[in-house]
Amino acid sequence: MNKVLLIIQREFLNRVQKKSFLLTTILVPLIFPAIMGVMIYIVIEQSKSTEIEVVEVLDESQRFTLKETRYFRFVPAEGPLDSAKAKYDSHAFGLVYVPPFDIKDPKGFTFYSRENATMEQMEDLNKFFEDQVRNMKLAQYKVDQATLDALKTDIKIRQVTKGDDGEEKSSSSDMIYVIGMVLGILIYMFVLIYGIQIMQGVIDEKTSKVVEVIVSSVKPFQLMLGKIIGIASVGLLQFIIWIVLSFGVTSSVLGYFGLKTPQKEMMEQVSKQVDAGDNAQTEPQQGDSAINENLSGKKASTERLQNETLQNFLSLPFGKIIIVFLFYFLGGYLLYGALFAAVGSAVDSVQDAQQFQFPVTLPLLIGYLSLFIIVLRLPHSTASFWLSIIPFTSPVAMVGRIASGVPAWELALSMILLIAGFLFTTWIAGRIYRVGILMHGTKVNYKVLAKWFMQRG
Repeated sequence: MNKVLLIIQREFLNRVQKKSFLLTTILVPLIFPAIMGVMIYIVIEQSKSTEIEVVEVLDESQRFTLKETRYFRFVPAEGPLDSAKAKYDSHAFGLVYVPPFDIKDPKGFTFYSRENATMEQMEDLNKFFEDQVRNMKLAQYKVDQATLDALKTDIKIRQVTKGDDGEEKSSSSDMIYVIGMVLGILIYMFVLIYGIQIMQGVIDEKTSKVVEVIVSSVKPFQLMLGKIIGIASVGLLQFIIWIVLSFGVTSSVLGYFGLKTPQKEMMEQVSKQVDAGDNAQTEPQQGDSAINENLSGKKASTERLQNETLQNFLSLPFGKIIIVFLFYFLGGYLLYGALFAAVGSAVDSVQDAQQFQFPVTLPLLIGYLSLFIIVLRLPHSTASFWLSIIPFTSPVAMVGRIASGVPAWELALSMILLIAGFLFTTWIAGRIYRVGILMHGTKVNYKVLAKWFMQRG
């Protein structure tokens, strides 16, 4: 055990004391907020300098009222279509042709321009004509806007789940989906990234011949275990620092530009949508008690929805989620790290390792794809159960399910099997490592790996 601890200490200090570790740990969480800040700055400056484009409208239906929108200033065009198309190019961004149409099925609207309009510009253009056709329909059916708004009914079904102890708790499928997706992606990314780092570290040691001295006094399993845990502790430390710095710097960048953090945005999104609809509608008459009652009910519903959203967010078992995430982060990293270390010991360069990387990463890739196709959509299905139990896919699948509520026995079984899987892969990797780490210039294939595994001594 002392030898394993010495190897863990050596691997940890050897990497933490490097300048590259300090630079990577500090710079990486600063790079992404910096890039985001630059992009936000560019968007803000571009939006300030964006000019409203002039667009001519040849309205043969004579039914539209031209007014300025966010991106366009509309002016009437004269003459037949061919003449208007020949003239607009010299002084306008584009030309909209509106033929006579039936409001029940408006067709034939065409936009001619010198250059391709952006997606936002086309959305603005479509909305301008859609809103006016909609108003035409309201007028034809003699329906005023206030009455139409009063007829709208929004229903938000409250979700309540019953725990094993019989306690009822409010929940949200949307939050559960997002949390599961984010945690699953993080597991996949970091297990893959740090696993490749282990492989690279083993290849470097094999090339430097330092490991030949170590392997003569330590059992292969002890060497593999110490190396993997040592590098895993470095990865965990780096990951925690990244999370803390990224959150702090990102919040500062968003605050500098007057933007809200995702947490605040989540709480205010519903309120903004409803308030926008309230401000756009006309003032109701005093005698129309039904409309007044509807508007009052809508505001009360908005406040209630905000409170429920906050309650749903706070009711999530964050302590359990964090503990489970850290366990599967370490467990998945240790399991795949052993396999990557075995690959690194068998080859002399990263290029030679490519033929063995795909079989190692394939189960992890299956777990990642299953996260979106099966686990997040059907977290309590039989397929999701087996994906979260099998050690090679459980790191991604289980963190995707954990927010949905996983029975304690399933979680315990999955954790036990993941620990057993890590020890098993470490044992296999150690048997390959003890021979492969001393081999140089050998052409390695799966048959050779099997031979090294079966070799005694």
